[in-house]
Amino acid sequence: MDRHKMRAAPVNLMVYVVKKIALFCCSMLLLSIVVFAISRLAPGDPLVSYYGDRVEKMKPRQRQQAQERLGLQKPVAVQYVLWLERAVHGDFGISYKYKMDALQVISQRAGATFLLGGTGFALIFGLALLLGMCCAWKEDSLADRVLCKAGTVLSCIPEFWLALVLILLFAVNLKWLPSSGAYTVGREDDLLDRIRHLILPLAVAVLEHLWYYAYMIRNMLLEEARADYMLFAKSKGLTKRQVMFRHCLRGIIPSYLSIMAVSVPHILGGTYIIETVFSYPGLGTLSYESARYQDYNLLMLLSLLSGGLVILCSIAAQIINEKIDPRIKLRKG
Repeated sequence: MDRHKMRAAPVNLMVYVVKKIALFCCSMLLLSIVVFAISRLAPGDPLVSYYGDRVEKMKPRQRQQAQERLGLQKPVAVQYVLWLERAVHGDFGISYKYKMDALQVISQRAGATFLLGGTGFALIFGLALLLGMCCAWKEDSLADRVLCKAGTVLSCIPEFWLALVLILLFAVNLKWLPSSGAYTVGREDDLLDRIRHLILPLAVAVLEHLWYYAYMIRNMLLEEARADYMLFAKSKGLTKRQVMFRHCLRGIIPSYLSIMAVSVPHILGGTYIIETVFSYPGLGTLSYESARYQDYNLLMLLSLLSGGLVILCSIAAQIINEKIDPRIKLRKG
């Protein structure tokens, strides 16, 4: 019996991995179809993105030739099939606006977004864990109540409004910090200048998301502290500090990791909005430009990258939840 289980384990693992890969591929295919159809059917003229003001001076014949050159004359379904054939081989076409390979355009901007989003993500969950632990430790104290109220108010403020308020205060009135960009022109290699440009966008990202996750961690810790086995630990003479840090914190780590995985779409969307408000040269600003100018190839690649990251994180959260509670897997079976 044991040998049979040992032989079945690798097979079951392989089936599980294949199912997750198939789920990811199907989701990406569906996402590509939806984005492709919506972008093609949206009003506007993609020729303006490629040719600029010259489009207005084009004769009907020249306009038709330009559309044929970019493959825009064919039906939408045919365009999608041709795009998919090239995309499978790693060719996502050129950006109409930047006149260069779409993948190359994104590679030039991705670092700025990963810096802003990654730093914000680390700060949010590092501070959320500390803040949640402090509030759980001082439950119902004045500090706990004040932080709960202040955090609730901050989490309800729209990101773009908070960003504009901070720009008005610290960039326009006090002139302490820059209001836009990732660095001052001509100072690309100045680390301190880049940090100064990151302060306001990071402040918005952290203030918008921090308390939401800190409040979840606080409640998880308190729920864990009231569990039956915690009461037994207290009866053995363990102090509140020992119970909180040795048992409660260890008990919520799997759920904490699951929340981190699920939160990626939330924080990524917020980062894109912040980039647009601060004119930060990242993927968020690039997404806005590609949608505005109907830069189809660039828009498709950005949507696939962003959607792929969200789908991967959702699958990761699902895997973590299945490890935490095997009953989830059993119910699916």
